[in-house]
Amino acid sequence: MEHPASETISGLIQNAYASFALLAGMQLDVFTPLSDGPLDARQVAEKIGVSTDLLSPLLYALAAAGLLHVEDNRFVNGGEARRYLVASSPEYVGNLHHLLSDLWSATLRTADSIRLGQPQAEHSFAGIPAGQLFAFFRGLHDESLAAGRQLVEHFDTSSCTRLLDVGGGSGGLSIGFVQGSSNFHATVLDLPEVIPVASQFIQKADLAERIRTLALDVTRKPVPGEFDAAVVKAFIQTLPPDQAVVALSHVTAALRPGGAVYILGNGILDDCRCTPREAALFNIVFLNIYRGGRAYTESEYRNWLIQAGFADVRRVRQRNGSSMITARKT
Repeated sequence: MEHPASETISGLIQNAYASFALLAGMQLDVFTPLSDGPLDARQVAEKIGVSTDLLSPLLYALAAAGLLHVEDNRFVNGGEARRYLVASSPEYVGNLHHLLSDLWSATLRTADSIRLGQPQAEHSFAGIPAGQLFAFFRGLHDESLAAGRQLVEHFDTSSCTRLLDVGGGSGGLSIGFVQGSSNFHATVLDLPEVIPVASQFIQKADLAERIRTLALDVTRKPVPGEFDAAVVKAFIQTLPPDQAVVALSHVTAALRPGGAVYILGNGILDDCRCTPREAALFNIVFLNIYRGGRAYTESEYRNWLIQAGFADVRRVRQRNGSSMITARKT
């Protein structure tokens, strides 16, 4: 296939193939068999039960992408593959393929979503088969666990013991959070269709005594109870602005005076709307899966939080292009 002379266009086209190679490698789990040492294509194929002739081009593509090294037709994991793509690694992210398959297939419909004026791969959790819903949140779970463990560092554990996890999905953030501190109890709030998924992960982590679930649409109803802090991860970006304002007002009402809110996600833009680059690019995903949802700017979040009754609004930028916005109830 001949590509335009433009370096930018050619690079974008070629990078897509590397991404698809990564996805296939994760789906087939080619990296775990290589954790014991170098193997040739036939040996890897035997371990995962596929054809050598069909697997071989993928292995060489993964080597070209920098995930594998090859010498004398034998393959070995590169540094990142060893750390993140071997199933026994504590930092394993291979299950992310469930989420990537869903989001990337949805993103291929961007032009149609714009042309037809509505998302062509809408994520309306009502009516989604339970297995499909579980697979979607399974893809998000490992990253949510890590986010919860990191978030503990921002809390005063002496005065905060009750956490509200808004739009908590699999419960991964709450699980990682309470595992990082023995003082905390968490409540995972999400739609009735999602709560059974969270319950499975919470039971598996043996944390049912410290993490409870609450089935509720926070854009429609207030949250019962009082909490010391609330985490809103990758949730506001799923809503149109009017619903975002209502949701944040309900979160405010559920916090004690002085309670903190932490908004996390890759859907927070600078006011120019084209940076961080990762957030601006990921924004096209929202066009295909949410009605009215999208990445919002720092100023939009700041105004909504002040309107909802928060003060001391701050933004912390993270290395991967995502951000955290914090504020305290007045």
